[in-house]
Amino acid sequence: MVERQLQRRGIRDPRVLEAMRRVPRHEFIPETYRHMAYDDEPTPIGCGQTISQPYMVAAMAEALALTGAERVLEVGAGSGYHAAVLAELAADVLTIEREPALVAAARENLARTGYARVRVMEGDGSLGYPEAASFDAISVAAGAPEVPFRLLEQLDERHGRLVIPVGSRDDQELRLICKSLEGLRTRIVNYCRFVPLLGAQAWKVEE
Repeated sequence: MVERQLQRRGIRDPRVLEAMRRVPRHEFIPETYRHMAYDDEPTPIGCGQTISQPYMVAAMAEALALTGAERVLEVGAGSGYHAAVLAELAADVLTIEREPALVAAARENLARTGYARVRVMEGDGSLGYPEAASFDAISVAAGAPEVPFRLLEQLDERHGRLVIPVGSRDDQELRLICKSLEGLRTRIVNYCRFVPLLGAQAWKVEE
């Protein structure tokens, strides 16, 4: 997976590549779909949600340029896989999920695989987690129609980074937004298609 899907497609950060080697992706996937665990595509995890394809997980982590000292918020815990990868790269990881069944699954999966220090919270991820702000980095694993300003507010003022898919429900651009005392800078990392981010600062549940 690392050689064929990541390195051949341009992932270069050695820390990201090692994190992707270390985290057992199959342990975060329901038994029914474990034969798909290392395929180059999203994998169902229940509740209408998926784990992003391995390349996209790596691309998002690489865009954040984590050094190991950061406090990170992940929006959209899913089954906990992406949070485990981030835990290999950062000092402190908090992940938030709106589906109670996935909150329970993520906690169980992370504890079983040795990532119990990752905090899994239930709530509206589009609002971030202000109780624990500010964050050096925020990673959003669902597509939003616009960048939620609540997430921007919770970035560190000097060097915050936010990676988020933005666009329609069917097509998004993966944006990296860097916050500093001079303001915000945005670049497009690549193009993607994520499940929709639902919440007060994103797609409404009934839409």
